[in-house]
Amino acid sequence: VQLQASGGGLVQAGGSLRLSCAASGWSFSGYNMGWFRQAPGKEREFVAGISVSGVRTDYADSVKDRFTISRDLNTVHLQMNSLKPEDTGVYYCTTIQYTTRTSLGSDWGQGTLVTVSS
Repeated sequence: VQLQASGGGLVQAGGSLRLSCAASGWSFSGYNMGWFRQAPGKEREFVAGISVSGVRTDYADSVKDRFTISRDLNTVHLQMNSLKPEDTGVYYCTTIQYTTRTSLGSDWGQGTLVTVSS
């Protein structure tokens, strides 16, 4: 079971990036999904979550009104606008327990690096 995040890169503050997450060898269509990030020297933190149906979404206060999570059958996306240097980190996608914002899995995969320059 693997989830592969992609779409990261280097962007100036105020810019945008769109991250994608796909599963290899299985389908996450029946799972709530989430994005987490880990900045250098910090613990991994919840960024955004989306329910199985895609109707409900949840965001960390630090990204609310700037980031948008969405999903289709086999991909989860994170549209990131108005990026700030503090958004820098490695971004991971995972299955989640929606109400507690916690990951259900132990394998985080490689993640995708987002670097926001000031």
